[in-house]
Amino acid sequence: MRHALWAALTALVLPSAALAQPVLLATVGMIADPARRIGAGCVAVETLIGPGLDPHLYQARPSDIARMRDADRIVALGLHLEGRLADVLARVGAEILGDAVPAEHVIDHGGSPDPHLWMAPALWATTFPRLAEVMTDLAPDCAEAIAQARDTEIARAEALDAWARDSLATIPETARILLTAHDAFSYFSRAYGLENAAIQGISTDSEPSIADIDATATLAAERGIPAAFIETTLNPRAIRALIEAAAARGHVLTIGGALHSDALDEAGTLAATWPGMIVSNVTTITTALGGTPLPLPEGLLP
Repeated sequence: MRHALWAALTALVLPSAALAQPVLLATVGMIADPARRIGAGCVAVETLIGPGLDPHLYQARPSDIARMRDADRIVALGLHLEGRLADVLARVGAEILGDAVPAEHVIDHGGSPDPHLWMAPALWATTFPRLAEVMTDLAPDCAEAIAQARDTEIARAEALDAWARDSLATIPETARILLTAHDAFSYFSRAYGLENAAIQGISTDSEPSIADIDATATLAAERGIPAAFIETTLNPRAIRALIEAAAARGHVLTIGGALHSDALDEAGTLAATWPGMIVSNVTTITTALGGTPLPLPEGLLP
């Protein structure tokens, strides 16, 4: 009787274990989101640094170390995005997705590479083949489905890029200056013909200085910049200080809205996916700077 019971329990457990999917742990949502679709249902994709959290400042908790140990593969962006996690990621042998981008396409800020590659959809799509390779290594039986999903995501990124370019092109020439708290939009501005301006550099390790705010306020006043944008992962006090400094110079600078720079939004919102993040940012920027966002093509959002 005991042997019969054990056999029955084993029969129930073994199919579940056999169906367990390999786990890919991505450091940020901008990697995890397209990875989920590229995985074609064959790989379980998890995100280490969740919505609204700043990857520049994120420090690993004991539970994070356990998740890294249990994952079958870890994918990070690199290029100093996960600044305080860099040593841990190196020790666990994380795949560095930023290495898939040709060096000539990576923006350099005084010797530091800019990690915000996802801001330019066509550029970000150049990492999708490497993501697909990682997925195929984890689930070789799904190679064909993964290849098809990869191509679908690349096509989505190309359509997203075209929609963003056409929408942003409606902004009047004199207003095409993107003023933000930190320099997360250089790839975005380069891709879409905007002039990029920010209070501080690519990292958020330190607070902007009074001198940085004063210099940016002077620029805003001299150029007649209509709006500055807060970022969802940063305290808005720097932008509020900038608005006050611009007012002291006789210039009315408004808050154009909140942009998603270093993290996706909570589930159920537009910016909970990477394409939705781009659509949200483009819509906010275009509207605040006097343009008109174009209707979204069918199938652009997942």
